[in-house]
Amino acid sequence: MAEIKSEPAEQSIYNRINELKAFDETKSGVKGLVDSGLSKIPTIFINEEYKLERNNNIHNQKSVGSTNNGGIPIIDLTGVDDDPNLRREIVKEVGEACDKWGFFQIINHGIPVTTLDEMMDGIRRFHEQDKEAKKEFYSRDITRKVYYNSNYDLYLAEATNWRDTLSCVMAPRGPLPQQLPAVCRDIFIEYSNKVMKLGHTLLELFSEALGLNRSYLEDIGCGEGLFVMGHYYPPCPEPDLTLGTSSHTDCGFFTILLQDQIGGLQVRHQNQWLDVHSIHGALIINLADMMQASAPYL
Repeated sequence: MAEIKSEPAEQSIYNRINELKAFDETKSGVKGLVDSGLSKIPTIFINEEYKLERNNNIHNQKSVGSTNNGGIPIIDLTGVDDDPNLRREIVKEVGEACDKWGFFQIINHGIPVTTLDEMMDGIRRFHEQDKEAKKEFYSRDITRKVYYNSNYDLYLAEATNWRDTLSCVMAPRGPLPQQLPAVCRDIFIEYSNKVMKLGHTLLELFSEALGLNRSYLEDIGCGEGLFVMGHYYPPCPEPDLTLGTSSHTDCGFFTILLQDQIGGLQVRHQNQWLDVHSIHGALIINLADMMQASAPYL
């Protein structure tokens, strides 16, 4: 016996909204789902566009995105503040990377690898602590200085991403130290201070690459704010069906991105997705170019 069953579109939308609300009200995020031992991802996380793209690529015997990292600029900032000749060369490289790519990686940028590693560990400690300890930070009130949730656009996006996020407004008016989670408080403050300093250096390089006074972008307020987002991508039982971060363009003036060693980050260049292979100690600079991240395997 065969049965064909259909339901009105309104009913389908209603069910999705109910599923989203039920997920949101747990205040446990994607990590809570993984901890519950599920073997299949809930429907709200299935990304139909990603499935179609992946199936087409498999049919054409291609991998999703590209495994070629060749050409993505890697800029060494050694001597940027000490040697005028090196600085001129760095300014030239930055200008070319911004013009041709819109993103690049930097090494020897002045932030110790130990600080970067501890920041990663701090984000991991927050997301992997007991769910009851995290719940006090769970909120969709974006006026808060510190909040944690899963998918800022949960009720608007067509597909929910396999991701939880701790968000903090660190400048120009950051939170009081006691408002930050204790498990990552110190490193959040240290990392933010160092990133602000690096951001000022990058703004100078951008200004000079544009043929402007070194302080131009700083003077017009481009370096006043800092919004730190600590994404966490729990292992996924069905990574072929969802993304950790859907394709998007960052909304800030520019992004300084710290990637872990697992990989999965891609950037779009000349209508092709390119894998950004992780370099330990490097940072990725993105000037509003399109990015996405795959969900990690369980």
